[in-house]
Amino acid sequence: MQKTVTNYLIIANLIIFALMFLFGGFGAFNNPLILLRFGAQYGPFVSAGQFNRLITSMFVHGGILHILFNMYALFYFGNMVERIYGPYKYFSVYVISGFFGNLMTQLIIPGTFSVGASGAIFGLVGLLFGSGFRQDTPRMLKPLTGTALLPFIIINILFGFTMNTINNFAHLGGLAAGFTFGWLMPVTFSKTSWNIWKYIYYFMCAIVVLAYIMLIVFNFI
Repeated sequence: MQKTVTNYLIIANLIIFALMFLFGGFGAFNNPLILLRFGAQYGPFVSAGQFNRLITSMFVHGGILHILFNMYALFYFGNMVERIYGPYKYFSVYVISGFFGNLMTQLIIPGTFSVGASGAIFGLVGLLFGSGFRQDTPRMLKPLTGTALLPFIIINILFGFTMNTINNFAHLGGLAAGFTFGWLMPVTFSKTSWNIWKYIYYFMCAIVVLAYIMLIVFNFI
């Protein structure tokens, strides 16, 4: 298997999914206590200081179909973004977008219960969407960026509003964060910007690790 950030992210999601299954079988994915134990976002807990859930919840899924759809989307868009932007920008935007999607959820519907990687994945879509509006984006990428993604975005957002089990605010927050990055930063990069994004990448890795350390302290010790 190729060693890519996308593959490692998929593996991380599958590991969390497998651990949840070991704890409670298929019933684990409908069990709020198990979902919370593994990092689900729950507004009152976040308000009480468990801000790590704004990170850990993007690695938790609520069933087979949920994780299959999200991992397929992550594989498709993740590999595309990783090839275009490189691993450092890709992972950083992924985590930041997921965080902002969950933060938007917390601010607008603070009592909600939420899991899933879709906010972060929408951040990748937003990144490609935003890059299409830059003059310096290579012409060969135009079919993959900008308005070419509008049908996908519109269909998914509209569908999200028809299902009360879909957290569209996470999608919109992630999309907005990703779009901002895509619109503001060029696809190409200098040695200096590469090094800056490398340090941001390491910082994001540390944030994810710290979030799980906090989760273990709160829920397993």
